[in-house]
Amino acid sequence: MPNDAMPGIPEDFSEAPVMPSQPGQPGEPKQEPTLEISTSRNFVSWLHGQQIGLAFSTYQTGKLFLLGVQPPGKLSVFERTFSRAMGLHATRDEIHLSTVYQLWRFRNVLTGSEQYNGFDVCYTPRSCWVTGDIDIHDVSIDSEKNVVFVNTLFCCLAAPDENHSFRVIWKPPFISKLAPEDRCHLNGLAMKDGKPKYVTAVSRSDGADSWREHRSAGGIVMDVESDEIIATGFSMPHSPRWYNNRLWVLNSGRGEFGYVDLNSGRFEPITFCSGYARGLAFHGNHAIIGLSGPRKNKTFSGLPLDAALEKRNATSRCGILVVDLNNGNIVEWLRIEGIVSELYDVATLPGVVRPMAIGFKTDEVKRMLSYR
Repeated sequence: MPNDAMPGIPEDFSEAPVMPSQPGQPGEPKQEPTLEISTSRNFVSWLHGQQIGLAFSTYQTGKLFLLGVQPPGKLSVFERTFSRAMGLHATRDEIHLSTVYQLWRFRNVLTGSEQYNGFDVCYTPRSCWVTGDIDIHDVSIDSEKNVVFVNTLFCCLAAPDENHSFRVIWKPPFISKLAPEDRCHLNGLAMKDGKPKYVTAVSRSDGADSWREHRSAGGIVMDVESDEIIATGFSMPHSPRWYNNRLWVLNSGRGEFGYVDLNSGRFEPITFCSGYARGLAFHGNHAIIGLSGPRKNKTFSGLPLDAALEKRNATSRCGILVVDLNNGNIVEWLRIEGIVSELYDVATLPGVVRPMAIGFKTDEVKRMLSYR
C-alpha cells in the first residue's frame, strides 16, 4: 500500500520508539526529521480492551494521526497530510476534519468484516467545503446531522453553506460586529442533546486580536442558548465537552482538566496535565486529553502553566493522557517527540481496531473505488 507518511516513518510501528536519525557526516545526504512515540506499559492493551481507535490532529506539521492495534498486540500508527489539520469529529463511519481553508468529510468504505490490507476501517475523502482561511477550531454534528463549527476568525458559530464561505449560527452578544479580526478567540464547542450549548473563549474582548492581553485569567465559558457567561477566570480554556451530565473543560493555560459546577460557576480541576492541554474526548469512564509541548512563541509562553510545571519539577510534554474520571488519576499515556510537538484535537473511534485513511500525496485516492 502506498505510504503517505512522513519521510522515514513507516505507516505502522509498535510501541518500540522510532528514534530520530543522527546527523550525517560532511558530504552525506541530509537525514529527514523523524518521529518517536512511546507509551505507558498497558496503553496498547487498554486500546484493545476498550475496543476503540483514536484520532488526533496537529496543525504544526499538518497531520491526521490514527491509532489502533495491529497483530500481535502492537501499536498501529497511521498518518496523512492535511495542511493545518485542526478540528475533529469522528465516529466509526465518518470523520470531519478542518484544515487551513477547507472542511473535509471522510467516510469509511469498508462494511461488516471487510478489511483493506489488514485495516478494518478505511476513511476515504468524499466531500469538502471550501471555507477560506477562517481558522476553524472545534467541529461537531447536530441532531439533524448538520455540521457545526467554531469560526474563530469571525468569533461565531457557523455552518457550511452552498453559496458562501459559511453561514452564521450564533455569536457572543459582546461581539459588536462580525469581522475577520479574532477579537475574543472563540475556540471550543460543547454539544448537548444534539444542539450547540456551551462555548469557550480566551476573553470577552471586542477589539481586533485583543484576546492576547487576557491570556492568563480572562477566559470564559458561555451558554449559547441564554447568551450568558456562566464561568470566568480561565487561562486560555479549550475543548468544552458535555459528558455524563457534566460540563468538562480544559483550563489549558494552567494545565488543568476539570468540570464547571453549573450551580456556582466554579471550575473544579481534577487532574494536572504536564503540558498545554487541548483536545478532549471520552470513552466509558475515561477522558482522553491531547497535550502540546513547550511553545516558544508569545501566545503560549508566560502562562500560569509555566510556574505550575516548575513547581512540580515537571517538563511540558506532547502526547495523550488517559484519565480515570472517578479519581482524576492518569492511568495510561502516549508521548510524542521529534517532528511533532503539539496537538489540537483528539477523537475516539468506537468499535475500531486498526484504522487508516486515504490521502492525496499518492495515487491511491484514484484507485479507491466503491459503488452501490
